[in-house]
Amino acid sequence: MLKRCSILGQIRHYSCKKGPTGIVFMNMGGPSTVPETYNFLYRLFSDRDIIPLGRFQKFIAKIIAKRRTPSIEQKYEEIGGGSPIRYWSEYQSKKVCEILDKTNPDTAPHKPYVAFRYASPLTEETLQRMKQDGIKKAVAFSQYPQFSYSTSGSSMNELFRQTLELDPERSIEWSFIDRWPKNEGLIKAFAENIEKKVSEFPTEDREKLVILFSAHSLPMEIVNRGDSYPAEVAATVYAIMERLNFKYPYRLVWQSQVGPRPWLGGKTDAITKKLTNNDSIKGVVLVPVAFTSDHIETLHELDIELKEEVDKPEKIVRVSSLNGNEDFINGLAQLVSSHLSGDKLYSKQLELDCILGGGDIVDTFNHPSELFGKQKN
Repeated sequence: MLKRCSILGQIRHYSCKKGPTGIVFMNMGGPSTVPETYNFLYRLFSDRDIIPLGRFQKFIAKIIAKRRTPSIEQKYEEIGGGSPIRYWSEYQSKKVCEILDKTNPDTAPHKPYVAFRYASPLTEETLQRMKQDGIKKAVAFSQYPQFSYSTSGSSMNELFRQTLELDPERSIEWSFIDRWPKNEGLIKAFAENIEKKVSEFPTEDREKLVILFSAHSLPMEIVNRGDSYPAEVAATVYAIMERLNFKYPYRLVWQSQVGPRPWLGGKTDAITKKLTNNDSIKGVVLVPVAFTSDHIETLHELDIELKEEVDKPEKIVRVSSLNGNEDFINGLAQLVSSHLSGDKLYSKQLELDCILGGGDIVDTFNHPSELFGKQKN
């Protein structure tokens, strides 16, 4: 009896010591209030992972950010005074952790965090909070369904830099969900949202619609390195149309190009204008396929700017972003659940991503194992 009590005591002691599992939603982020816009832009243009500007990157970033801040501030004013992406990221991560506490008791409790690359809460802010909370194991969960070294990779590199600075003893053991372009919840939610939007058209017009999937573009300099992003966005699009039985014509187009350098095309605005000017096409259904939450690229660029640029804006409708969609959130929870129950620290693709994309990146690792997994002291 004494021996049994001793064993039970050891189990309880371990349970108390192991601490919660951190589930960290990682994304670019956005300024939650208008006054945060300059800092957001400066951090964005300073990041050579996403916009390589050469040896004078930070100096050029200051100039670009200063010039662009007034116009971007106005756009945030027009969509309600800031980006809603923090609200939705915190909401989604909280809901996912609530589900995981039920489905994965072995790693419970699960504690939600958000770590943004260019806006608060920044990676370093979140990492400090996690250490204060006693987190010993954490999942870095990229909120970009399709991997690019310029987005998911940039968040990953920043996590490594901040870990060296703030957690050199490696008290937190990390793993990484680095891509999920065909996640069941993601595909189901998009497909159902498309059908809802199609149903708003008269029955006789529904066979004369075009589904236009719009994703954030990428500089060709990054594409030409062998970046995964274009292929993975296409995989998401194909999976959605497969679920819809390919009953509508569709195309994948690209938005949000910045600066004079070549970017991945065709451009969303140009293709949309051409389609809406065609009398045989009764409507264009826009799907922001690489954005899972509303932010400036959906609420302003698609909802306001695009409609101002075309001749027949009445023919354009946008599918709702996933935001609080229950199918989407359940899909995220299932993805994390499988990751926690499995034995993979990151995908098989990640090593190749780092070889192809990381050649010119400074202050990062040579191999993902330097960040993910239990580190040797």
